Amino acid sequence: MSRDTSAEAQARYRDMLMALTPEQRLIMCTRMWADARALVIAGLADEPNPEGHSLRARIFLRMYGRDFEPAERARIVAWFDERERGSVAG
Repeated sequence: MSRDTSAEAQARYRDMLMALTPEQRLIMCTRMWADARALVIAGLADEPNPEGHSLRARIFLRMYGRDFEPAERARIVAWFDERERGSVAG
């Protein structure tokens, strides 16, 4: 949590999460992931795509692009784009 959150608030939040069952926490996590992905897709709809990348490649770039070196990032984007166009089996 950020430093603007008091220790009391952090403890209360942690207690609330820990009161959930593991299944409830997993469901909560997957729903947050789905919401985040939907927000990314909505944001991409408003952006130009001059490179013509596939939606999956654009999602990857938005969410993980900075985590990879340029050469590896380009290889991953090409993989997504090729699969989208059906030029790679499997």
